[in-house]
Amino acid sequence: MKKLLGLLVCITLLLSCKNKESVKSNSTVKTDYQEIIKDDYVLNKPLKNIKGVLILFGGYPEDANAIKQEFKILEQAKAENVAVLYMNYNRKLWLEQKERVLLSEQIQNIIKTEQLPTENIYVGGFSSGGNIALLISNFMTQEHASIIPKGVFIGDSPVDLAALYHIAKKCEARNISNSTTEECKWLVQTLGQAFGTPESDLANYEAYSVFTSTTNNIQNINNLKHTKIRLYTEPDSLWWKTHNMSTYEDMNAYSIKKLSDVLQQNNFEHVEYITTVNKGYRANGDRHPHSWSIIDRTSLINWMLNK
Repeated sequence: MKKLLGLLVCITLLLSCKNKESVKSNSTVKTDYQEIIKDDYVLNKPLKNIKGVLILFGGYPEDANAIKQEFKILEQAKAENVAVLYMNYNRKLWLEQKERVLLSEQIQNIIKTEQLPTENIYVGGFSSGGNIALLISNFMTQEHASIIPKGVFIGDSPVDLAALYHIAKKCEARNISNSTTEECKWLVQTLGQAFGTPESDLANYEAYSVFTSTTNNIQNINNLKHTKIRLYTEPDSLWWKTHNMSTYEDMNAYSIKKLSDVLQQNNFEHVEYITTVNKGYRANGDRHPHSWSIIDRTSLINWMLNK
């Protein structure tokens, strides 16, 4: 009996040791991708053989987590060993000179700290984040920073701030709903306080806007002539008329199309104006042409990798 008990104890100890070895082994297994969460950003990167880096800026209220929720590009990025850097940089429609300097330094420090390759970096953003993507890419190219983006894209961005002021004034007068009217009032107040009115202070708008259509001014992105550019938008006039009483001229798509035309007229080498139909949906399933989903994720990664 004593021998039997001893044998059972030995077997139990042996199984216990094997289980512990299994746990230890599993805990040391590395995944192909690593997520790094910091105050200023969230980074998802391959552990080796990184083929490119995609830097993303969200719409006005969006932080890194909101971008991840609305733009589910990680599956496509992981399949092609592309790192995705989600920036916690938002609530900007334009960049002051000091902000351009600081943001450029921040991006360069992140790339260096996280040991990311610098030869295939793309920058993009949705809505106001697209403005930031274009402006900072232009600044870094102009300043010959350690990181020069090879490409930049926008998703339905308000690229013309003077036009945005006029659109907000019209929207304010229509007084459709409390939330929409309040947003339009905020835009009129914010742009007016910063720049004045386009009628009397157009030069102020030209100094900070991606594009000013009334004068075809593109001085703030003029250094991107040799950079790959994609301009995504979904010009669903019926949806905007139904939900906001807006005309085509009131939509971001209108200014984006004009920007595309001006860039091509000024010999920008790699400009693509990409429109979609019924692709705009929020992560919760709501139909909205002003959404991250108008950007085809597989096509975007292939564009980065020249596939």
